[in-house]
Amino acid sequence: MNRQVMAADFVGDSARLSADMLALGARARKAARVLALASADQKNRALVEAAKALRAAAPAIIAANEADVSEARRGGMSAAFVDRLVLDEKRIEAMAEGLETVAALADPVGRILQRWQQPNGLWIERVATPLGVIGVIFESRPNVTADAGALCLKAGNAAILRGGSDSYHSSSAIHACLVEGLKAAGLPEDCIQRVPTKDRAAVGEMLKGLGGNLDVIVPRGGRSLVARVQAEARVPVFAHLEGIVHVYVHSAADIEKAKALVLNSKLRRTGVCGSAETLLFDRAILGSHARPIVAMLLAAGCEVRGDEAIQGLDAGVTVAKPEDFGHEFLDSIIAAKVVEGPDEAIDHIERLGSHHTDMIITEDQAIAGRFLAEVDSAITVHNASTQFADGGEFGFGAEIGISTGRMHARGPVGVEQLCTFKYRVRGSGQIRP
Repeated sequence: MNRQVMAADFVGDSARLSADMLALGARARKAARVLALASADQKNRALVEAAKALRAAAPAIIAANEADVSEARRGGMSAAFVDRLVLDEKRIEAMAEGLETVAALADPVGRILQRWQQPNGLWIERVATPLGVIGVIFESRPNVTADAGALCLKAGNAAILRGGSDSYHSSSAIHACLVEGLKAAGLPEDCIQRVPTKDRAAVGEMLKGLGGNLDVIVPRGGRSLVARVQAEARVPVFAHLEGIVHVYVHSAADIEKAKALVLNSKLRRTGVCGSAETLLFDRAILGSHARPIVAMLLAAGCEVRGDEAIQGLDAGVTVAKPEDFGHEFLDSIIAAKVVEGPDEAIDHIERLGSHHTDMIITEDQAIAGRFLAEVDSAITVHNASTQFADGGEFGFGAEIGISTGRMHARGPVGVEQLCTFKYRVRGSGQIRP
């Protein structure tokens, strides 16, 4: 039987699905032991060859993606959802370049993080090592297949990828290119496995840990997926909750800079987790800044839901409900309100934000420094678009997700964050008295 089990083999028999998922986990553990010892050149070759395969397979990937997009549109999915799903030649090229960028990064495995000698002569080293086997559960964005597979591989980890049913055909076509890269480099195909079924029960099997073979789970998706993973997972989770991203326009903001930053942060791509969802204005600049920025957003086709003060600026503003603040729209919609100053702005963000990415626009460096220090988000930004909240833009090549938790990894999770460490102790015969 083909090692990449056919999807039909997983369907309709829960006992069979459970057994096949356990076998998939066991194969991943075996591959992880090989990959942990692979040379940097071997891993890099796999990534470069996978990039070549992506470019060669672009027509087939686009055809597979068209099947997914058609299903999504028939299902009445939103324009923002479809935007996250669509692949074209430009996005495929970006995936290939991402693989090559990851290949060009320094190998994170084997780095000596710290080295010291004890008074008794023992030399102790803390050394970066792979995490082991990483399960990635994601929705809609098929490019995560390439990004997650590449980052796990570079960090010496085997990967088990479970994409959403909405990107099933696209992810399958992309995964085939990753396998081509592994084969070309002489690495086990099981280093990057894809769960070949749409059956949601497969997610449950992963959350159980696949017989102890999964070391970490990374969920990439909406609130319901992340909440389920956090509630049910029996292994550690790199949590990525909603991107409830705030932009605070301070009274010392430059108006032209503010207009450009707000427009890009909200509308460059509305379906990404770095898209702005809430806009805060100091009351002192209600007329000078808030009015033209709100008018600009409305003219660009963005629905503005405002509090009473924002509603008074433009007849096109709709009434903001309490639940609009603290909501991830992932669409051309933004909630806006007036605050009395930095204290209220920071308090609002801390109460209603998701600790993902939050930005201040101001020319007051002291206020900016306070905002960057006091807002407890994975990414805090001063005078730059929130859409830079991306591992590629951070120089990581790609990201497996943006962790909003506080343990181990926070912010964009790249190759270094996909490593743990161990201690190596070298002695010359010391015994403990």
